[in-house]
Amino acid sequence: MLLRRLPLARALAMGAAVLWSGTALAEVTRFEVLSREAPALGGRSFGARGQAEKITARATIALDPANPRNAVIADLDRAPRNAEGRVEATTDVVILRPARPNGTLVFDVLNRGRKLLTGRTLDTDTAASSRLDRAEDGGNGFLLDQGFTLVWAAWQADAPGEAGAMRITVPVVPGITGPSREEWSFTDTAGPKRVSLSYPAADRESARLTVRARTDEERATPPGLGLRFIDDSTVEIARPDGMPAGEIYELTYTARDPRVMGMGLAAIRDVTSFLRREGGPANPLAAEERSGLDRAIGFGVSQSGRVLRDVLYFGMNEDEAGRIVFEGMMPIIPGARRSFTNARFAQPGRNPGPQSDRLFPVLQFPFTYEVLDDPVTGRRDGLLLRCRLTNTCPMVMQMDSEFEFWGSQASLLVTDPLGRHIDLPPNVRAYMVAGAPHGNAADAVMRDTPACTLPLNPVYQGPALRALLVAMERWVRDGVEPPSSRYPMLAHGTLVRAELVYPAIPGLSYRGQYVRADAAEQVAPLPVVRGGYPVFLPRAGLDGNAIAGIRLPIIEVPRATYIGWNPQKDGEGPQELCTQVGGVLPFAATRAEREARRDPRPSIEELYPEAGSYEAAVGAATAGMVAERLLLPADAEAAKAAARSGRLSGLSP
Repeated sequence: MLLRRLPLARALAMGAAVLWSGTALAEVTRFEVLSREAPALGGRSFGARGQAEKITARATIALDPANPRNAVIADLDRAPRNAEGRVEATTDVVILRPARPNGTLVFDVLNRGRKLLTGRTLDTDTAASSRLDRAEDGGNGFLLDQGFTLVWAAWQADAPGEAGAMRITVPVVPGITGPSREEWSFTDTAGPKRVSLSYPAADRESARLTVRARTDEERATPPGLGLRFIDDSTVEIARPDGMPAGEIYELTYTARDPRVMGMGLAAIRDVTSFLRREGGPANPLAAEERSGLDRAIGFGVSQSGRVLRDVLYFGMNEDEAGRIVFEGMMPIIPGARRSFTNARFAQPGRNPGPQSDRLFPVLQFPFTYEVLDDPVTGRRDGLLLRCRLTNTCPMVMQMDSEFEFWGSQASLLVTDPLGRHIDLPPNVRAYMVAGAPHGNAADAVMRDTPACTLPLNPVYQGPALRALLVAMERWVRDGVEPPSSRYPMLAHGTLVRAELVYPAIPGLSYRGQYVRADAAEQVAPLPVVRGGYPVFLPRAGLDGNAIAGIRLPIIEVPRATYIGWNPQKDGEGPQELCTQVGGVLPFAATRAEREARRDPRPSIEELYPEAGSYEAAVGAATAGMVAERLLLPADAEAAKAAARSGRLSGLSP
């Protein structure tokens, strides 16, 4: 009762720990405010929204295994329980909000314990986006200028122990054993290598280790390959002589004591619902009249975008009281994949791609939002199936980079398992950022790398992401339809087979490489491929740039071909691409140079023949994008300034 009588600023002073314990429909039974900083970010002010406040806390969720809304969580019914018969997990929480919020909570699903929303939209570096302490950590100010209340809560129980990473603790289920599999790849040739297992070994004799130099090669046990247990959770790998760096070691073994990883999905659900709806002084966002949180948007990038798709798929957009959690969801660069989270001996950190983690259960039917039949598994399913039954489906805006089509089977978002066109449901929009790799910093420029054939391309997704976040907020707040989907489609002729993607361009030696969509059955000791699904790729125009998608000014007014993939040097296999990066191939400067190369792409002098032609074309392109709500006015002005200075193309610093 003391908290009800004290002024809130005194009761929740910076550095003071405030503890609440009770029972709530959101299943947050304990919420401990560890510190409260106001003003935050060095006292910086964000226009009409005022200064920011930062709250650091710890939340305990307690789940009833008998509740049907929790029954989907793997091994929850076997986990240790508290005195009330519930299963507990404890998670770190961080909240950042302006003095005058806009009523929209944005929950940023952490990526391996790290905050990515801030870096992707504020144009800051990784350290600043995780720290959020200094004035400069607010970057361009976009999120707080808009008035968003930002929330982070840890969900991944096996997240790396990096400095500043947020953590969740989930229970271990003792006495259960079963098959587990590991993969490691090392960037140097030193040895031996000591590594940790995801789960302790129950039977060391069951362990089998193989190695292969590249992802498309057969597993092997060459002379010199060795395995030694340091303890049940640590092994030492002896490397064969002559094995190059980047080789893939794969271990199968019988593990014990799985963690209830799926509780991480419930933590996302329950912390969001608690902060939105729990009344009284227990909730720091409800204890003041100024909070006014009327809606929530779930946001996730890469791994966390895949997890957000799992939150939807497993019915976690409905809280314990049957209420919707997120009115909007924005999975960013997940492709057609989900995560290896809600399973026995799960490994949420796995990221199957061109070079590693092959056949971990991340690419699993269903791939898309609509409910479809799968001839490979005989199942009928879709990401929206459960939420349609409970009327808790959100508006969805998924944004992928072009890399996701080569590395993350993104075409399965808009095709059925037989490779036929499908329409997206009315509550779903899909966007591809043409030419973009999986991720780039705001100040990226073209640069060479020893691992890849082409220079890395500098396309940055931030301007598109900011525009879509504003559109999503209007959609959930006012019902204003967002821009129509901008995604390659079979029906539009912009999604094609690999051999039809590019015209013949000198220096662009595409040989049909992309990551296949295998239907892998998870059996011991190794998964077995039982079939596969057709994968299609974005069609390029005569200049080599993708026709479909959000074509930012760097693509719409090009000085080069920007692609979302990049072949490995000396790689010959069908999936031997560099992971998560794109490539760039500049246009010839003159017509004579172009003709000498027999390059079908236009030269710079042909595209922009007069002084000011390039800047004028950028101005026209940005005006059109602003009108279509695919670019914000501030980003349009920034693009025009970059064009005037020669920085827009990213071909030089």
